[in-house]
Amino acid sequence: MPIKAICTDIDGTLLDRNRELSPRTRKAFASLPPEFPVILASSRMPSAMIHLLKDLRRENNPLICYNGGFVLPAYSSSQPLPIRSVWIPVEVCQQIAQLSESTNIHLSLYSENSWYAPKMDAWTAKEEHATKVKATLLENSAVLSHWKQNRSGAHKVMCMGPAKEIQALYEELDERLSSVLHLYRSKDTYLEIAPKPISKATGLREVLSKLDIKMEEVIAFGDNYNDIELLSSVGLGIAVENAVREVKAVAREITASNTADGVARAIEKHLL
Repeated sequence: MPIKAICTDIDGTLLDRNRELSPRTRKAFASLPPEFPVILASSRMPSAMIHLLKDLRRENNPLICYNGGFVLPAYSSSQPLPIRSVWIPVEVCQQIAQLSESTNIHLSLYSENSWYAPKMDAWTAKEEHATKVKATLLENSAVLSHWKQNRSGAHKVMCMGPAKEIQALYEELDERLSSVLHLYRSKDTYLEIAPKPISKATGLREVLSKLDIKMEEVIAFGDNYNDIELLSSVGLGIAVENAVREVKAVAREITASNTADGVARAIEKHLL
């Protein structure tokens, strides 16, 4: 079956060691027809993905944000209505915040295109540098109070801190709230939390339903646990060499690492 679209993870997959698009990657994407859909799928917020679409000259392409919790159609200068939006209820967010209160864990809250950090610390600075997005500095309690009044919640909760404390929080949340939350350890010092019903694969299905493209007609790339369902659901799932073992196990093919232009090499092999 012919490949009609690309869906790719960003960090650890598409970007190089400097978290940039390499010249070879830019050239590979530029060689594709302008109408060929390129769909970025990430735990990032929209603002942390839009600049990559611009660099790839794909500004009119969809975005799967927050691991599928916030899916946007072709992006424009004005905020488009999401194809899908799934929150962590504010009451659950409050439980997460309470469990982290007596620790050294930094807890950031994300909703739509807003990132709320409690203060400017090393964790906030690190994320700002990596994602090229500025945080709104506001105490967690103030954000949660506002969300409670508006009956909303978080598309993502990001916990960053000492590895032992992150592990302890992970275990506590897994015991108490695993039925309603996805808990994802992207690093030993990071814990990313999303609503249970979503994934990159569910987000991709929503996007493809608007494009009249089948999952079997997509080539997808990934490296980490939140890419497993995505790679196993498409026609050609490809893991980068630096991917975790579980991702490689479901992939139909393994390309070079993200630091060796793995995605570009696969595009050149299969599409150019």
